[in-house]
Amino acid sequence: MAEARKLHDRFFKQAKAEGYAARSAYKLKEINRRRQVLRRGGRVLDLGCAPGSWLQVAAECVGPKGLVVGIDLKPVTIDLPANARAVVGDAFEVDAAALLALAGDKAERFDVVLSDMAPSTEGGGGGTVDHFRSVALCRRVLDLCPSVLRAGGHVVMKVFEGEEYPRLLRQTQRLFADVKGLKPEASRDASREMFIIGKDFRATAAPTPAAPTRKDGA
Repeated sequence: MAEARKLHDRFFKQAKAEGYAARSAYKLKEINRRRQVLRRGGRVLDLGCAPGSWLQVAAECVGPKGLVVGIDLKPVTIDLPANARAVVGDAFEVDAAALLALAGDKAERFDVVLSDMAPSTEGGGGGTVDHFRSVALCRRVLDLCPSVLRAGGHVVMKVFEGEEYPRLLRQTQRLFADVKGLKPEASRDASREMFIIGKDFRATAAPTPAAPTRKDGA
């Protein structure tokens, strides 16, 4: 285990060397390499965007003609590319119109919704309570998709594995034609995090019910 942990530390060092805000940059890079969710010229919404590594990667992928906007309870303090911006806000309280307005055009929906949101955890392992809280965050993402995501768009969201994981996958499958779970190489061995990738949003699908209450870490 110690050797594996040491191996994974290379992502932390690599992020520092390459100018990314966090090792999580390589999680999104692998997800995009394997599932092709980000395209040149695309419009991307990043929920739970701090410290900003996913904003950085998404901005690279969509290029100068694309746009990436993010929201998080914490401010993003790094310098962002010209095609990326972030605001402080609560994903459980902001409405869809306000999210669309972040991109400057309420009539045009996003091509991709990203969520690296996670509840506050002890040690980052993702225990039972953390699992249910992370599922609630994902359901909030799914609840927003019918209002902010274009037909044919994609979603990427983090969840801690547990008993609700299969049900969450089925809920995602009702909204997206192609749904896969993936644990990137940059995820720590001790973490139970998975990323659900949904492709080809079914715009006529019924919205998933919102989580009834806000959860820590949103």
